[in-house]
Amino acid sequence: MSDSVQSNSAVLVHFTLKLADGSTAESTRNNAKPALFRLGDGSLSPALENHLIGLSVGGKAAFALEAQDAFGSISPDLIQYFSRRDFVDAGEPEIGAIMLFSGMDGNEMPGVIREISGDSITVDFNHPLAGQTIHFDIDVLEIDPHLEMSNADPVG
Repeated sequence: MSDSVQSNSAVLVHFTLKLADGSTAESTRNNAKPALFRLGDGSLSPALENHLIGLSVGGKAAFALEAQDAFGSISPDLIQYFSRRDFVDAGEPEIGAIMLFSGMDGNEMPGVIREISGDSITVDFNHPLAGQTIHFDIDVLEIDPHLEMSNADPVG
């Protein structure tokens, strides 16, 4: 076990993500269930990992990341258009609803219904926080904890 977070550490943290308007997008503190991340596995952006490296157990970090360093910029390629008949089995879609779609590889992908216009339904497959500056507030609880991944929610 290391005294500080390294480039390949597993880290158990509590975090709160806030948007530019101050609203909370997500927080592990709400359900008292910390998140477990492994640095270097590609699940976190390099910019986020850089803010964690060097922190010790009990360490705190508060910082903001621009969209490209957090959840990415909005990609127009991830906005797709469907026909209303594509939703016959799923029921009537509602704007803002998150629905699961089967990708070409068979994996399910969440999409947000952005617009309904006549027979056309616009679905956005970008991460819901894409395109936004995110304010992070992170507390390091453990470094390289000896616990199962099922004890914590992986995020990212």
